Amino acid sequence: MDLIIKIALYAPPILLAITLHEVAHGWAARYLGDPTAASLGRLSLNPIKHIDPVGTVAVPAILLVLGGFLFGWAKPVPVNMQLLNDPKRDMALVAAAGPASNFVMAVMWAFAMKIGLMSDSELMRLVLVEMGKVGLFINLILMVLNLIPIPPLDGGRVLSGVLPDNLSMALAKIEPYGLFIIFGLLALGVLRFLLEGPLSFFQSIITKFVGL
Repeated sequence: MDLIIKIALYAPPILLAITLHEVAHGWAARYLGDPTAASLGRLSLNPIKHIDPVGTVAVPAILLVLGGFLFGWAKPVPVNMQLLNDPKRDMALVAAAGPASNFVMAVMWAFAMKIGLMSDSELMRLVLVEMGKVGLFINLILMVLNLIPIPPLDGGRVLSGVLPDNLSMALAKIEPYGLFIIFGLLALGVLRFLLEGPLSFFQSIITKFVGL
């Protein structure tokens, strides 16, 4: 597939997945008492407000060209934990909102694929099926990746919210090194191994549910 066409088909679902993931954090935080993200205009669906030059543009573009494991990230939505109604519990809920949004989007993209496959228009089939494949895949990657229980990933924050305070504080000490751990696992090929099973499981559930 021509690189320009590939980017045109891949960019919308990737940007939407990353943007709504962050906005979901902000929506959850506002509902639970923290208006920080809303006051800073970070509840917008405009991807420009959430783009991280490295995580949203450079890394996915390089991986796309190289044909490698595709993932990325956006600028984190700011959350003031102290403004939440129940800081420890609610921070876990705010963290869980991001992966939950990706699961919902994965289902929606699967439906888009089904609509495309039923369409009589060749162009509609191409756009919806190809975008649907990317949307389903990237959202499942973001969901499963973020559920890894290593802070600052969402899974780490969820785990911190359910652990006793002493263990939660110990886990928080890992956060400055969390991304280095993830990139190390990626470089060693361990990350792909960890994600393949859950990705296959959730993809199977969604495709069966949608009837693909």
